[in-house]
Formats: sequence, structure tokens, C-alpha cells
Amino acid sequence: MSSRQSLPIAIYYEQPIWFKLLFEELDRRGANYVKLSAVEHSYGPADHPEEKYAVVLNKMSPSAWNRGHGDQIFYTLGYLEHLEKRGVRVVNGVRAFRSELSKAAQLSMLEALGMGYPKARVIHRASQASAAAEGLRFPVVVKPNIGGSGSGVVKFQTKEHLAEASATEDGLMLGMDSTGLVQEFVPARGSYIVRVEVLNGKFLYAIKIHITGETFDLCPADICKTPLGVELDRAACPIDAAKDGLAVEAFDAPPEVIAEVERLMAAAGIELGGVEFMIDDRDGVRMYYDINALSNFVADGPKVVGFDPFVKLADWLEAEAKIVNERRAGVREFAEVGR
Repeated sequence: MSSRQSLPIAIYYEQPIWFKLLFEELDRRGANYVKLSAVEHSYGPADHPEEKYAVVLNKMSPSAWNRGHGDQIFYTLGYLEHLEKRGVRVVNGVRAFRSELSKAAQLSMLEALGMGYPKARVIHRASQASAAAEGLRFPVVVKPNIGGSGSGVVKFQTKEHLAEASATEDGLMLGMDSTGLVQEFVPARGSYIVRVEVLNGKFLYAIKIHITGETFDLCPADICKTPLGVELDRAACPIDAAKDGLAVEAFDAPPEVIAEVERLMAAAGIELGGVEFMIDDRDGVRMYYDINALSNFVADGPKVVGFDPFVKLADWLEAEAKIVNERRAGVREFAEVGR
């Protein structure tokens, strides 16, 4: 590509269905962008991506291993490092993606920030689970360190139930990195959780998801109705079946929640993503339990939160690309004047 041409936005992704609405919005406005499928992607250390892309949006999913694409997860870390070393503007780069890939690291981050989270222990083999649960209140859940969409999370009502499952290495599913969490299962006050989304590291919207306590896959793009039974357009959903018993509505996030979420996302290096929390029904403490760099917007945003978040995302990506292209043009003009 000629250095005199405006460089495009690049969307690096693994699951195309999740980004259907973003692609449609970019197509609708005739945006200058390209799709980079992680499934087929490769690169060379001598490549110069700074000459090809103005901005790269990383939307690689940690749950890719559920779709036979687990090989792309650690590959992506190397690619993001290459992009950043070449000076490419990356949205949700290496630091953000590392935060996404470790639930254990997320809890350490919450601890350092003084924010509430479900009490947990980190293990690296199934046989450790029973001992790790000592001092935790049952029920507990065991979850893979690298998860995504509730993958591999199992709830245990009693110590005996957990001991039986942890007696063999195949009894529990740990993460791709052979690491997992044994964590208290928090009863959510009001039977709902809240998901707060940020764009450019700033509050975008919040939604309340009414839950049953029987599923850990709370992808907002999959929830197809409001509490009043209004059906939502689920064009972006990766799963055809509706989430039984789940409903979503807008949530008026108080200023202290917005401040905490923005502080947390800044610590994680996440510019675009979501944070989930619930109120512990046992003591009323706000518990943050999931930090997502890959965050799917709520289904039918205009109906739920009053605007289309994909429009705001496309606006921001184009603005970021414009900054890079204008800076690039200025450097070129300065070089030509100096000749």
C-alpha cells in the first residue's frame, strides 16, 4: 500500500458471528477497514504492519478453545507484541489480552485495587481442589483460568462432591494453562448481575441481567428478551438457542460503580470491554468477578440501552484511525519539506 494512502482499520477476530453487526455498520458508512481472521492468520517478524494498518482492534476470544481454535490464543500474544513493537496503534493490546487470559491475575488486580471479589484459591492440578476449598464457604465453583462464555465452570454443593471430582486428574476441567480457580459461589442479591461496558476506557452503558443461578454463560448478545418479555433482535448471537430464564434491561450505574470500573479497566489496559459484578446476598458487598477485553454488546442495543453501541464503536475507531493517518501525513510532509 502506498504511504500516501490512508491506512485502514483492521479488525482481528476469531468468531465472525459476534462481529456481524460491527462489520455491517462499517460497511454501511463505507469505512476503510479490513478483516483479519485469526483462524487463517500468519505473520513474519520482518513484516511492517505500521505501513498497512492505522489501527488494529484485537477481538480474539479466550473461549476459542471451545471451537477448536485454542491454538490461536497464545499465537495472538506474539502477534500483538509484534504490532506494538512496530508502533501500530492497537486497541486491547498485549496488556489487555494478558488480563483477559488469566482469571487468577484478575483477582490479584482486584485485591490490589481494594475492590470486592469472591474469595478464591488458585490451583494447578485437580488433586489440589479439595484442600484449596478449606476456609471457603460452600457451594464453590471450579473454573478454568482461561475461560470465556462460562466455559468449564462447575458448581459443587458440598466438600464431599468436590473431593470426589478432584480425586482424579480428569475429574475437573482446568484451563489451557493447567490452572484453575476454586472460588466461592456468590448468591446474587435480587437474582441479577450487572455488566458495565467501556469504550475508550470510559463508561458506555450498564445492563442488568436477570439470572437463574444455573448457567454461567451470560453473554449479553445471547439474551433475547427483557424482563417484560419484549423480544430482542439477536442478529449478533453466536448461539441459536435462547438462554432460558435470562432477561436483560438497562441499569442506572451509580457514580461509584462507574469510577471503580474505569479504574479497573485502566489497570487492566482494556480500552474496549466489560466488567461484571453482583451484590453478595449474604452481606451486601459488591463483588466483581469477571473482566472482559472481548465483550459482546447487548443484543438490540437501541431497545435496551437507548442507542446502538456499534455506531459509537465505529465512530471511535474511525476517529482513532484519522489521528494516525493525519500524524503520518504530517510526518511525510515534514520530510518532503526538509529535502
